[in-house]
Amino acid sequence: MEVLHPIPRIRIAELTPYTLRRQTRQTPVTVSKFNSVIRLRARACSLSSSSSSSSSSTEGEKMVVELVGAFNELTERMNVLSSSSSRLLFKSLKLSIPVLQSLPLCPDSRSPLTKALSVALLLADLQMDAEVISAGILIQAVEAGAVSIKQVRDQIGIGTSHLLHEGLRVKYNVNSKVHVLDDETAAALRKFCLTYYDIRALILDLAIKLDMMRHLDYLPRYQQLMLSLDVMKIHAPLAHAVATNYVSFELEDLSFRYLFPFSYLYVDTWLRSHETGSKPLIDVYKDRLLQSLRTDLVLGDMVEDVSVQGRYKSRYSTMKKLLSDGRKPEEVNDVLGLRVILKPRSDVENVSEVGERSCYRTREIIQSVWKELPHRTKDYIARPKANGYRSLHMAVDVSDNGKTRPLMEIQIRTAEMDMLAVNGTASHSLYKGGLTDPEEAKRLKAIMLAAAELAALRLRDLPSTIHKGIEIDERDRVFRLLDKNGDGRISIEELMEVMEELGAPGEDARQMMQLLDSNSDGSLSSDEFDLFQKQVEFMRNLEDRDDQYKSMLNEKLQMSDDSGLIQVYSKELGSRLANLD
Repeated sequence: MEVLHPIPRIRIAELTPYTLRRQTRQTPVTVSKFNSVIRLRARACSLSSSSSSSSSSTEGEKMVVELVGAFNELTERMNVLSSSSSRLLFKSLKLSIPVLQSLPLCPDSRSPLTKALSVALLLADLQMDAEVISAGILIQAVEAGAVSIKQVRDQIGIGTSHLLHEGLRVKYNVNSKVHVLDDETAAALRKFCLTYYDIRALILDLAIKLDMMRHLDYLPRYQQLMLSLDVMKIHAPLAHAVATNYVSFELEDLSFRYLFPFSYLYVDTWLRSHETGSKPLIDVYKDRLLQSLRTDLVLGDMVEDVSVQGRYKSRYSTMKKLLSDGRKPEEVNDVLGLRVILKPRSDVENVSEVGERSCYRTREIIQSVWKELPHRTKDYIARPKANGYRSLHMAVDVSDNGKTRPLMEIQIRTAEMDMLAVNGTASHSLYKGGLTDPEEAKRLKAIMLAAAELAALRLRDLPSTIHKGIEIDERDRVFRLLDKNGDGRISIEELMEVMEELGAPGEDARQMMQLLDSNSDGSLSSDEFDLFQKQVEFMRNLEDRDDQYKSMLNEKLQMSDDSGLIQVYSKELGSRLANLD
């Protein structure tokens, strides 16, 4: 089916400032969806020309669009979502949207609603439960005094109100304790946080910190430095400790960028210089290795499944290697990294022994693909670390066709070894967070698991007479939440109720019903509401594409500006050296 280019915004798009940047795959706009949008636009124009309603009626429609768009954005990123979780998120959005829209713009020029949803999306990407995500949506409104924790407890639930209370404790108590940021003090403070605060509240605070670091450009230079130093010393290691690795890497890199801009640009330019073509280098090597492993018959007899994960070393970690070890850039052996995870066959007698043999067989296959550097090989399977860590490490030279590449590190382990390394007491993340005692690490993991299990128990689905026997499609979640009596249609009364909950006059529902009710029967069917959701998705795709282009242009302009700064800096430095002579 033909794919059309984006068209100018339609009427509902003018009602919403929903401009969150999406990280998920863009949905192409097909001819059928385009025709549906045109029909809705025609009805909207017809309605607007004959309606004499005030601007407040438009506000009601705008908030429903925000509600539907935000709810769908969040739920499509969550791998596990019960009906209880859906209701919790829906109630949180209904409470927060009108409040956040009434607040003034944030200092970084974003709307409070956009900022709150950015934090919520970060938490959804981390696969946090609905209580944590709801707290992320509401915490800004609570801080502003527009919503009280008691209101949250009464209207949303005690779990979300508890996390809001804990999240605010973390924010204000940690900041009040930061006086001198030497290594010893920072490590003690991280240990204090891991010991005395709800782990989920720490993750909520880390998501807020990451969102803040992504939008620091508006601040004076000295404030950027102070905040970046706090994040580098306390929050990035904490993110390692609670196993939110991509958050910790981004926090480190953003802090590095603000604290040492010229060093960051140097490392970033060197890492980018190894990219060729449109496909990332690490993906090329990952696909090549995976193909070799899956076609090996000997390995195939040992394992049920094999996966390969790839990653680039962060800018900050690369800089530390260059400075602490005195290495040249080409001598850093783990700029590129692959991790092979093997799942041994379960129908053999000694699964553990077969798993170990499959690791060594994988090493032999890798030796046939790339040149191994034997002096960099470390066998933690035969000789595990004191904390129980087991894995096979090797470094290989991936240079080809006369093109020099950084050395690539490859880790080989079974699924059981990987679980211990990533989530168990052997986790490197616990060391990063300041916990070097294995008993303390065990206790931390027990607390984290207990918090997750308690949240799962509170949010589990219970038998319900409404929609009994109906299997709910992911896209129908909003429709089912609005269809409170379960008759398969959204009545004008049900639409008026949600309008009033959003703080808009209930009469706004009549205008929206006229707009969406294609057969004029006075209610909305699931098909009619689905058409409305497609329209909202269409608008978000256009606005997200605009945001992506804006980010790309900003990055290119920033790179150009930074290059100019380096040329000026180099010229000034040369002049100073000449004067010294």
